[in-house]
Amino acid sequence: MCSFSKSVLFVALATTLSATAFTQVARAEDAAAPGPLTANMSVASEYRYRGLSQSNFQPAIQGGIDYAHESGFYIGNWNSSISWISDANKGTSAPIEMDIYAGYKHDWSEGFIADVGVLQYYYPTSGYPSSSVNPNTTEIYAAQNFTFGPVTGFAKFSYAATTLFGTANSTGSTYSDLTVNYDTGVWGLALNGHVGYQYLAGSNPAGGSNNSLYSYTDWKLGVTKDFGEGFSASVSYIGTNANVTAYTSPNGSNLGKGAGVFAVTKTF
Repeated sequence: MCSFSKSVLFVALATTLSATAFTQVARAEDAAAPGPLTANMSVASEYRYRGLSQSNFQPAIQGGIDYAHESGFYIGNWNSSISWISDANKGTSAPIEMDIYAGYKHDWSEGFIADVGVLQYYYPTSGYPSSSVNPNTTEIYAAQNFTFGPVTGFAKFSYAATTLFGTANSTGSTYSDLTVNYDTGVWGLALNGHVGYQYLAGSNPAGGSNNSLYSYTDWKLGVTKDFGEGFSASVSYIGTNANVTAYTSPNGSNLGKGAGVFAVTKTF
């Protein structure tokens, strides 16, 4: 989700779902798992990951599949259309992000589920510059899910075991986030809140600056409507305090600017 091109850093934040619990309204945090095998498909007004646009503010198609064993082990795949790699590298084709993950969940107390796992971000590319750092990224994560009546959510910590989304010398970067959802009990509406902090480790040799200068906080406030039969819709406002100069697309747009995001999801 991020890359340096002419000293410009690209990272990102998601909008739509996979049943493991690690991003926003469509990636995993709000997905229920009624059976051992589930799937989901979404259409979003844009794809954001960790507060920053991955699709250059254009609509995105997303979907995934998950398998959860009764022992607590799970494995899954989630995919989304993207444009950030090709936007930053002229002549490069990279239209999709593929996330492959596996982990273990343990219900250690009523309403409290611990979750540990590994996530591989994979970007099939054609014409990607050989001189650039590979955008493929591996993260190890640990999360604590909680339930207090109508309130659910999780706290999560992710550690980059490789360079982060094509950013030079960024191994060891971390992302910490807290997500809270409140079931209003009215019309199938749930309120969603999220805050996260992306820390970029290392130093950027191209610009001679410390990668930590590109660290930032992102947040989200939204509402999700459950229509039944596996259909849901969400609307949210996503913002960041990311450095405007650092997080700018090739056409001059601020990738972390506050914006409303709408998504429709079908789970199977």
